[in-house]
Amino acid sequence: RPAPPCVLGIDLGTTSVKAALLVETEGGQEVTESCSRETQAYTSSLEAGPQGMEQNVWRIIRALNECLAALPQQQLQRVSHIGISGQMHGIVFWKRDKGCKWTECGTGPAFEPEEVSHLITWQDGRCGPAFLSSLPQPQSHTSLATGFGCATVYWYLQNSPDFLKSYDAAGTIHDYVVAMLCDLKKPLMSIQNAASWGYFNSRTKSWNTDILKKSGFPVHLLPEVGDPGSIAGRTSCAWHGIPKGAKVGIALGDFQCSVYSCLTERTDAVLNMSTSAQLTISMPPGFQPPETPDPSSAVTYFPYFNGDFLAVAASLNGGNVLATFVDMVARWTEELGLQVQESAIYTKIIKAALAQNDSKLSIHPTLFGERHVPEQLASVTNIAVSDLSLGHITRALCRGIVENLSSMLPVQCLMEMGVRRILGSGSALAKNEVLRQEVERIFPFPVVYGKDVDAAVGAAMVM
Repeated sequence: RPAPPCVLGIDLGTTSVKAALLVETEGGQEVTESCSRETQAYTSSLEAGPQGMEQNVWRIIRALNECLAALPQQQLQRVSHIGISGQMHGIVFWKRDKGCKWTECGTGPAFEPEEVSHLITWQDGRCGPAFLSSLPQPQSHTSLATGFGCATVYWYLQNSPDFLKSYDAAGTIHDYVVAMLCDLKKPLMSIQNAASWGYFNSRTKSWNTDILKKSGFPVHLLPEVGDPGSIAGRTSCAWHGIPKGAKVGIALGDFQCSVYSCLTERTDAVLNMSTSAQLTISMPPGFQPPETPDPSSAVTYFPYFNGDFLAVAASLNGGNVLATFVDMVARWTEELGLQVQESAIYTKIIKAALAQNDSKLSIHPTLFGERHVPEQLASVTNIAVSDLSLGHITRALCRGIVENLSSMLPVQCLMEMGVRRILGSGSALAKNEVLRQEVERIFPFPVVYGKDVDAAVGAAMVM
């Protein structure tokens, strides 16, 4: 019997690129191989200064090429479909006819970015509250925030209009990859990604073109929009052994794909904690979000699949808060003339926190603000001499991260919506037992930590 075809799932994340190969078995879809590579792509932004958060696209694609080169060639040659997800909200610009160049590498043809800007990520902070309030009001169920693609375009329009003249196409980083693979003359974007950019009406599935044109927005940069789960095109040539003509899905939101890989019951809530943190539940069939957003609401509605929506408390503060704390400890240690690896610090603070069941310290961990209260900073209260050990502080910090998320989508709301179980996922939860303990302390539901939920796997499953 011939070997079954494979589906390749790719996720272009904030810190790493992941790839997974799935095959259909009698028991359902099964992951046969997977690979992950850190991108190490962060780079400084001269124009936006310290508020900017940009990544080098060349490094992201290098990590992608390394991932695919590490997968078995025999299986890549059987790939019939490719599903791609990635970090939403962000934006990258390129020239349509010079977006990439194809070269020969050890595993066959591969592409490298050519005339492409940096990726301005979802974490970008250049669009402050005053700037955002100066922009036209969107006709959308989503409030505009810094890091959203359309807000970033407005920032360039005002601060560096010549920058925009250098490019004639734009999309998320995963839209860019789809466009390069399929040689699309105009980028194609899913409703999921379009909604994450702002100025998109999810009811009519269209951009706010009239509003944007009136304010001089370069609407020619907006991609065409299609339904998640649809095919964007076919690979225009062989790619790391993947045959020419393999079907490529329209690029999807990493969050939706993460949820898709594990959500089987509408009575489940998904708590994902990696760089940032999200708590989400599936809305009933037929639900439509309000036509205008409540800017003070911590809950947003993300387009999902088949016309459904997810209610999401999307916190900007998750594993990145712990990473910042570890970095702070490392820098203090260095200033004292000592050298300790950050990985060793992380292991030791978790061990210390496990020895402390409680802490009177109260840490509100919103170092990165929140989209519904962007000006909010972090704070520490209830400081007592007895609670100043690394264990007490780490315990309080982990609790604060979980409490912040539960304040955005309270337990009472979850109960009213019929939630019976929480599915815990994400790298921060997977490697931090203290966080898991605090989740179980704060949420009065059974918590299941199943397989490591993976957007790459979800993107493949959609195909």
